[in-house]
Amino acid sequence: MRTMKLGSSTLEVPVVAVGCMRINTLEKDEAERFVQTALEEGANFFDHADIYGGGTCEEIFADAIHMNTDIREKIILQSKCGIRQGMFDFSKEHILDSVDGILKRLKTEYLDVLHLHRPDALVEPEEVAEAFDILENSGKVRHFGVSNQNPTQIQLLKKSVKQSLIANQLQLSITNANMISNGMNVNMENDSAINRDGSVLDYCRLNDITIQPWSPFQYGFFEGVFLGNDKFPELNQKIDEIAKKYEVSNTTIATAWILRHPAQMQPVIGTMNLDRLKECCKASEIHLTREEWYSIYRSAGNILP
Repeated sequence: MRTMKLGSSTLEVPVVAVGCMRINTLEKDEAERFVQTALEEGANFFDHADIYGGGTCEEIFADAIHMNTDIREKIILQSKCGIRQGMFDFSKEHILDSVDGILKRLKTEYLDVLHLHRPDALVEPEEVAEAFDILENSGKVRHFGVSNQNPTQIQLLKKSVKQSLIANQLQLSITNANMISNGMNVNMENDSAINRDGSVLDYCRLNDITIQPWSPFQYGFFEGVFLGNDKFPELNQKIDEIAKKYEVSNTTIATAWILRHPAQMQPVIGTMNLDRLKECCKASEIHLTREEWYSIYRSAGNILP
């Protein structure tokens, strides 16, 4: 697996992250095979959140990987906190309590990365800063990031938070590519010109923040996958054509499309299927040409100005 630096940190991470949101759908032996397969593929970066499975996903993962000191030093663990039932909560108390729960469930003494999970309308950056200082000084969290936040929200946090925010999880796929499209449709009057995120892609590149795309194969908001979907005949035809050229699967090409972007994004792969996991990891070996990247982009209905 090809590796990259995560944001402005010294963390060397695989270019594909393994999302564990659905690991609670696996039986014990299946979860063990899944985790072992990821490690064999060089995908040792695992993404969690305290709300996944109500916390059970972190517990299942820790058991599946047979967490111990030796194993812990060979993997990179990322988790997220801040979403509560019916609300968001970036209070100092909640962040600290959440991290203690995450560490207990993962059977580890520290997280490599902690994300604030979506924006909290009632966020007080000073409280977040206090929580981050305590977590860093105690050794419980080594690096910090956010998810689904725009540039101004990140700047607001940085007003008080002294730690670098090294990653931002954002929804991105070939069919959900507005953050790319609005940058090519500047000064146009079409829908693609609508800037819905404050130019977050350029902002993250300028500030050495790694974008971690989630739902890289989904269209809409969890409406389904576009691969093999009759709703996207032209897109699938183009992906299949390019997959045949490289002698790989359509999943590999869809992943390689994200990896081809010069922002050096790290897609979070949510599949629990072993074959698809391997196909995603194989994308690190594929470098699409400029012509191939744009042809896939256009075949999804994205229009160039």
